[in-house]
Amino acid sequence: MRFVPTALVAMLAAWPAAGRAADPLHDLVVYGATSGGIVAAIQAEAMGRSVVVVEPSSHLGGLTAGGLGATDIGNKAAIGGLSREFYRRVGRHYADPAAWIRERKDDYENRRKAPGELEMWTFEPHVAEQIYRDWLADAGVEVVTGERLDLDGGVVKDGVAIRSIRMESGRTFAGRMFIDATYEGDLMAEAGVAFHVGREANATYGETLNGIQMARATKHQFTHDVDPYVVPGDPTSGLLPLISPDPIGTDGAGDARVQAYCFRMCTTDVPENRADWPKPATYDERTYELLLRNFEAGDHRVPWSPVLMPNRKTDTNNNFAVSTDFLGANSDYPCGDHATRERIVAAHRDYQQGLMWTLANHPRVPDEVRGHFRQWGPARDEFTDSGHWPHQLYVREARRMVADVVMTQHHCQQRDVADDPVGLGAYNMDSHNVRRLLTPAGNVRNEGDIQIGVSPYRISYRSIRPKREECVNLLVPVCLSASHIAYGSIRMEPVFMVLGQSAATAACLALEAGVAVQDVGYDRLRERLLADGQVLDWKGPARRATREPATMQGVVVDTPAAALTGDWATSHSVGGFVGDDYLHDADEGKGLKTATFTPTLPVAGRYEIRVHSVASGNRSGAVPVRVRHPGGETSVTIDQRDPQAAAAGAVIGTFDLPAGVATSVEISNAGTTGHVIADAVQFIPVASQDAERP
Repeated sequence: MRFVPTALVAMLAAWPAAGRAADPLHDLVVYGATSGGIVAAIQAEAMGRSVVVVEPSSHLGGLTAGGLGATDIGNKAAIGGLSREFYRRVGRHYADPAAWIRERKDDYENRRKAPGELEMWTFEPHVAEQIYRDWLADAGVEVVTGERLDLDGGVVKDGVAIRSIRMESGRTFAGRMFIDATYEGDLMAEAGVAFHVGREANATYGETLNGIQMARATKHQFTHDVDPYVVPGDPTSGLLPLISPDPIGTDGAGDARVQAYCFRMCTTDVPENRADWPKPATYDERTYELLLRNFEAGDHRVPWSPVLMPNRKTDTNNNFAVSTDFLGANSDYPCGDHATRERIVAAHRDYQQGLMWTLANHPRVPDEVRGHFRQWGPARDEFTDSGHWPHQLYVREARRMVADVVMTQHHCQQRDVADDPVGLGAYNMDSHNVRRLLTPAGNVRNEGDIQIGVSPYRISYRSIRPKREECVNLLVPVCLSASHIAYGSIRMEPVFMVLGQSAATAACLALEAGVAVQDVGYDRLRERLLADGQVLDWKGPARRATREPATMQGVVVDTPAAALTGDWATSHSVGGFVGDDYLHDADEGKGLKTATFTPTLPVAGRYEIRVHSVASGNRSGAVPVRVRHPGGETSVTIDQRDPQAAAAGAVIGTFDLPAGVATSVEISNAGTTGHVIADAVQFIPVASQDAERP
């Protein structure tokens, strides 16, 4: 059966409520009381619609109330509407002196070097959840907790419209419109909507930052050689725990893996509020042998990233080579049943609790590191019903819908611009590492990390609603339609709130007009979104445009294709670089870092070689560059402080080169003073030095 869109609402209105009499037909059923789901419900209630929010757990607010108190956004000016209202409510809470029980507000602001403001973008987990509970109560929204969707036929459809959803308990919620606001996309999937899990190949959408990433994964890496084998030096003894035996694969190739998950811990250094690090019953010291050997190899960095929250607490994230991200342990989570996910959540909790206990107690941990972690511990007044441990796993990505518009790297970098925006994204294109692997050279490396900055960009309405032939009364503001790398930018809690409000607005307008969500008039939707304070267009400063390799003459080898030795850092702070970013040596590890660019030349001939960089006063004035080709080697130095040479490419010389891959250009930081840049190398046929292609 296929619905006529204009008759949709009338038909839905005629349906009797399914299930128990206590569960009437609602205008909107929101599954998932994440930040996006809560805001969606509040918006729909404000537009005069009957709403119910159904949450699988006993808590509200998802990650925002689950430990992620250090708001990730990129540019606060891109956030409006009810999302910004949440941060105003946080600000009003902390404006009350009674909210400061462990420190004074002025002391907190001085520690963070942040001025006081009506809005606050850092907060304690229990404060966020209470704000959500009060807000929902004030709005009169019905909330049902502890009800999980039946993943075996729990969505009842009539043609391409959802009629009701059934929980594991048997309880049923009938609605005219539905919103899936979960991190997993269960309602979407059970409704038969197309989705993707994992990293698409770069070729799928013409991207450069998707798929397997070894060359670009320069952050959160090992800085020392660590023996990877159970018996040191004996490959036959097998790899240590936490190292995958999988083959590396090819950079840019797709796979079904997702970026690592962790818990965002809320810790404190206030003794009377500090709990001990728990030692899980499953603790096995062998799990942390790689961490201990890394310390013994000389890496004494403190492997976490705490951000200060009010009342001497933290929101703590992953940092460095072995940290809170449980790499490779979540592949079965996105499409797993409830029991599978519970096992994965428990494994992540055991891993991370064991990690923290080890860091604070194990004698092989350096004294200064162990002493640091003994000063901190879980905050006793947070997560009081779960042993002071976060109740929400940080599911950085799971399923992603495939709709009429798939948000991609091109949208994030504004090569493609949506003409129907329902919000803005503004955070880096950010993927945490996915796997920990052994390289052919026998080194341990993490794979998958990408961090590329963006200017605020438009998110399409067509990316939050399914294709018409799949479902006509569903919106998906969290597991929206986006490639892996674009989702890495969009997946921020303030943006989920923005998209939740926009999704609810669209649902209400569809009900008002009696049409499918695909037929909501964008002009009317935009008018209402702007009236409600949403930010749909960016008028602020933008990142300086990069140079696209495809527009440049000859053969261009960019940094993703470079072979690296040593620990290079990725950056995009200075504009004018080639492609998506450039590498720098951080003015450290002199003599230990090289970047080798190997072109595939289409024909033999005479080529001019240029090395591109981005100039600045802190660059090296004598960077060694070596050209290797069948005729021999040529070594020169280039001045990367020179803006003219950086813009056009420093000319290394003209060479007779063979076709194929017999030529390479190596940039080194040996003997240098100042930052060394590796951006791109260009090979221009001498016979056809025309202007760059448009």
